[in-house]
Amino acid sequence: MSVDAATVRKIARLARIGIDDAEVAPLAVELSAILGWIEQLGEVDTTGIAPMTAVIPNHLAWRTDAITDGDIQAKVLANAPDATSGFFAVPKVIE
Repeated sequence: MSVDAATVRKIARLARIGIDDAEVAPLAVELSAILGWIEQLGEVDTTGIAPMTAVIPNHLAWRTDAITDGDIQAKVLANAPDATSGFFAVPKVIE
């Protein structure tokens, strides 16, 4: 797949990268080479190979999925400008 100058300008605009006209042609060549490498990776036979999330065997630490209130209500409400009955108190707004 080859990338043309218009595509390079569009990618630069979307990425909000300012490029000069002199930089467009070299970037088109580089992006075309990168896409060529990606196409080569698509040709590799990966049947029988399990997907990996990392190159080393990682095991996620599981915790119980328990709902708690955090037991820090007093600390949270200490930052409130006004608290009533254990809740944030806000001015009444009626339109």
